[in-house]
Amino acid sequence: MIEPIIRVKNLKIVYNEGQANEYYALRDESLEIYPNEYIILFGPSGCGKSTLLYSLLGILPPSSGEVLVKNENPYKYNVKDMVRFQRSVVGIIYQSFNLIPSLTVIDNVALPLIFAGIPKAERDRRAMVLLKRFGVDQQAYKLSTNLSGGQSQRVAVARSLVNDPEILFADEPVGNLDSLSSDQVMNTLEEINTKDKKTVILVTHDAKLLPYAHRVYYLRDGQVEREVINPEKVQIKQTDPGTSILSEIEKLARIYPYASAQELRVKSIVNYLTQDIGFDQVERLEKCVGMYIDGKFTDAGFVDMLTKKFDAGGPEIGGKDANLFSTRIDTILKEAREIRVYRDNFKARVASPRQADRIAEIRNDLMRECHFTLHPEQIPRMDELLKFRIRGFIQQEDMRRRLEANFENDGIGIGSDGAREVSRYLEKLLGQGMYL
Repeated sequence: MIEPIIRVKNLKIVYNEGQANEYYALRDESLEIYPNEYIILFGPSGCGKSTLLYSLLGILPPSSGEVLVKNENPYKYNVKDMVRFQRSVVGIIYQSFNLIPSLTVIDNVALPLIFAGIPKAERDRRAMVLLKRFGVDQQAYKLSTNLSGGQSQRVAVARSLVNDPEILFADEPVGNLDSLSSDQVMNTLEEINTKDKKTVILVTHDAKLLPYAHRVYYLRDGQVEREVINPEKVQIKQTDPGTSILSEIEKLARIYPYASAQELRVKSIVNYLTQDIGFDQVERLEKCVGMYIDGKFTDAGFVDMLTKKFDAGGPEIGGKDANLFSTRIDTILKEAREIRVYRDNFKARVASPRQADRIAEIRNDLMRECHFTLHPEQIPRMDELLKFRIRGFIQQEDMRRRLEANFENDGIGIGSDGAREVSRYLEKLLGQGMYL
């Protein structure tokens, strides 16, 4: 049976203990991390995730409780053993790179080996091997100030590995990077975990990174609120049958990472009351829709993907519903484009007879999609109301009230249910139009 590489038992960290400004950064937490696992400590700023990381790293002593790394308590080490621990057992990558500007890239990477007494030729050899691996060997003899953000972070990753540590910590390692550089660094960390068999412990508040982990510890207010496994990863932590279950709540946590357990329970019940498909299907459906609106599917290809069996990677939507979804998405995007053009022309003060035609088209689309009709005398008022909302002169609730109010009271008079449906659908068009 695999033993944990890290055990945390009833860990408590209190700043200014016993004083008026006493602050509990961590509250009596316990957890286990296994060799070769990729663990993410996730939560908003101030939740205690970095505090927990630094305590595991051996630089933030517990107020009470115990931290064991490889069955040893680093806080009981003498100075010599602590140096050994922080040099060869653990490595750390920071958000701010922490490269020394006066040193070349290769010297930055080789620097930790100086303190291990490694000769220069061997230091440079090891550093260059890592620089080549991470694609920054062409910058080896440049000063670190000449690197891009992504290059700087990959150099920092190389430096963290030069002593071949067993555990790699990463504190918001892509927080300062653009999306392309972020992907490169995250793929590098995944390779370190899967190919080098290193234990990776990453701190982040970015929900996009969660799929990289085997398990995620969600922290809130100094406490581990829940632990969620990633069903797409083969788990290293072994549990007896029945002791752990991946319920809908855990699946929901991946879609709504900042929601509390109570909020997730509410979402689960509301989904059951209002939708015919589960959240696992919703997640698959979202991916399909994203690819569709990016132009990666034809209409027929989109319908085929929607109807694909769940085991084959599809959301397994019925054929009738799949065709309806395709038609409605096309309609929404077409109408959203009309709204976008109307808004752009209005803001640019472009006077065009086509503007009136666009309002008429939007009105007719609303009547068709929301299944209501208008008498001839209601149409001019409806068009005026649409202009006001699309231009931003009134808000959604004002629109809904005017739609519901009697014609004699300066409204449209389509009833409360109709007013709610029309205003809700128009808001979807407005939202889509803003980001086309």
